[in-house]
Amino acid sequence: MKKLILNFILFSYSTITLALNPGEQAIDFKVSKSKKLSDYKGQYIVLEWFNEGCPYVKKHYSSGNMQATQALYQENPQVKWITIVSSAEGKQGYIDSEEDIGATIKNHSMKIDHLVRDTSGKVGQSYGAKTTPQMFIIDPSFKVAYAGAIDSIASADTSDISKAKNYITSGMSKLMLGEKPNPQKSKPYGCSVKY
Repeated sequence: MKKLILNFILFSYSTITLALNPGEQAIDFKVSKSKKLSDYKGQYIVLEWFNEGCPYVKKHYSSGNMQATQALYQENPQVKWITIVSSAEGKQGYIDSEEDIGATIKNHSMKIDHLVRDTSGKVGQSYGAKTTPQMFIIDPSFKVAYAGAIDSIASADTSDISKAKNYITSGMSKLMLGEKPNPQKSKPYGCSVKY
């Protein structure tokens, strides 16, 4: 009986979502039919969790802030931007099919390399993604360099964008100079990921 209880505790612990922290190895996953995240090892990778129904995501997209941040790196061959939708079927933000990916990118004027439908939630849970938006920067050694919020003001008010520190642009600038982002980790804010 004790062994059964211990096994249950160990199994339960292993299924708890743990967030990846700076310095830890990135977790590989498919970003398209022919590409895996690890195919971009040696480059910088930005991961963005997205849900078009979330007011915090709307703040950054309706203002053009997210697209402007994406555009800074769109022409740089050393940077890949991957947006992930971990909403389950029937939940807010769910993308119905592969065909809807192109429409989502176009409707939001995204300047990204891939949009990933993570309908099982496996990718989001492996990274410990809790909110939309939530951001990660992965360095060329395929380790997490930054994990957390897009910026320093946790609100859905677009007027706060100009007052906030953009953690992606500041983190990428530091990394490209051979330095560590400051901060390397922040508390993500937004809507809960709809697993």
